[in-house]
Formats: sequence, C-alpha cells, structure tokens
Amino acid sequence: MQNIPHIPVLYREVVETFENIEEGIIIDCTMGYGGHSSMILDANPNIKLIAIDQDQTAIDFSRKRLEKYGERVEIRKGRFSNVIKDILREVDAKEIKGLLADIGVSSLQLDQKDRGFSYESDNLDMRMDKDAPLSASNVVNEYSQSDLERILLEYGELRNYKKIASTIVNNRPFNSAKELSDKLKPLMPRGKKIHPATLLMQAIRIEVNDELGELKSLLESIEEAKLPNAKIAIISFHSLEDRIVKKEFAKWAKSCICPPEAMRCTCGNDHQLGRIVTKKPIMAKDDELKANARSRSAKMRIFETNL
Repeated sequence: MQNIPHIPVLYREVVETFENIEEGIIIDCTMGYGGHSSMILDANPNIKLIAIDQDQTAIDFSRKRLEKYGERVEIRKGRFSNVIKDILREVDAKEIKGLLADIGVSSLQLDQKDRGFSYESDNLDMRMDKDAPLSASNVVNEYSQSDLERILLEYGELRNYKKIASTIVNNRPFNSAKELSDKLKPLMPRGKKIHPATLLMQAIRIEVNDELGELKSLLESIEEAKLPNAKIAIISFHSLEDRIVKKEFAKWAKSCICPPEAMRCTCGNDHQLGRIVTKKPIMAKDDELKANARSRSAKMRIFETNL
C-alpha cells in the first residue's frame, strides 16, 4: 500500500459542492482511500460523515487516515446499494445534508496488479470486494458466448462484440488480464487516447461488480428516502453511468409525471424532488488533467433536494 494516497478526482469541485453545510450528516458512498472524505471533513468542521466501501484494503487504509476525526466518522463495509438502505432507515432524513458517490475503480486499485483491474495484470480478478463470488476469471472462462456478447455490447459498446466473444471462447482458458488483453488487442478499437483494451476491461469489470445495477439501486434508494434538503453529487467515468444519472435527475426534477399523451394532469403535479444544479456535467480543469490523466473522463452531476 502506498504511504501517500492519490488525489481524488474533481477534489476542488467536490469540496465546493458541500461547502457551507454547517451541521448534519454527509454520506460518502464510495470512500475508497479517504481522499474526498478527508477533504469534506476538513471543509465542514461541524458535520458527521458516514463512509461506505466494500474493499477491505481500502477500509483498513482509510480507518487509519480518518482516525484523527474521531467520532465524526463512521465507516461501514458493504456494497453501497445495500448499506445505504440501512443508513436511510436508521437516520432521520432531515439530518442528511449531502451524499457523494464516486462511481468507478480507484487509482490505487488499478495500480495494484494483484487485483486484476489493469490490462497489465498477471491476475484475472477485478472484484472490488475480494470476498464476492464472481470474478473476471469466471466471466471470461465460464460465460457462454451469447452472454459475453451481451456484456461486450452493453457495457463496452464494442462494435465487433461478436468477433471478440468468439475469440475469447475459442482461446480460453485465460489466466491473466495481460494474456487476455494481448490476445484481443488486434480486435480492439484504435485511435483513442486510451489503451486498446480499456473498453474490454471496462465491460468485464462492470459485469463482475454489477456497477450499473449498484448505481440504479442507489438512485432508487435516494428517491424513496425523500431527503428534504440535501445535495446529491454523483461522479461517473463513462457514458453508461452518466446517462443513468442524467435521466434520473431529470425525472426527479419533474413535477408532473403524467404520460405525454395525457389530455390533462391527474397525478397531482407535486412529484418534484428538487432541482438540477448542473445543466451540464462538471469536468476536471486543465491543471487537474495535467496532474492526473485519469480525471479526463470524470463527470459530476449535482442535484439539490427541496421538499
């Protein structure tokens, strides 16, 4: 484990989002290595923070990093889609003033080759929770060709998904991410500023960790909680996630939910949860892009509830 943690993406913008919150609770749904959490705690000295993560390595690291904040911090282990439901049942909705979710794999997870997230890894794992039953090895070596085609198309948005899936099936078993990416490199898209195998690894990782399902479940839980006065900030790293967030925020901002073909409103016209703060997603500034290339794909959307 590195002694100096990485700087989280959009760190200034996250702090600005939650500034001037004088009391209450902020939930960091994706604590990781405590970067955003520590900055939020420093900027808001009177708030309490509840942090969630499923990666025990990250929890062990962040527990030490955040111990100086004492009782202001509570750390919970598990998938945020599950843990958030418990928190929202236990805590008075009026106390929750902010919620942050940084969807994706942390830089430190990517850099740990034994985790199998990198295309250079000698492992084929990709589990954010090492105790989870499904790994990348299961997906690559055991999924049917049709299931592989599905995830490559839906999660990787790869045009030649059928050819890639066929190549995987005809050449397995694969024992490492490097072996897989090297074999499929000739079939990967070219000309982008990313490694050719990035979209392939993305698709497998999303399947292993049910990332889109997790995000949808989180948004559903927030909607059901009816938080009266809170800022919701979601950071996503690819178009699939951003599309989900954008669509859900637009839904929350609507007062009338009658079907478009309805002649008149019959729903009560009182379903609006609040307002969209960011008409367009917030992205990293030039200096951050130079310091951290991985921030180039980060997009943050913010919604403010007002019930």
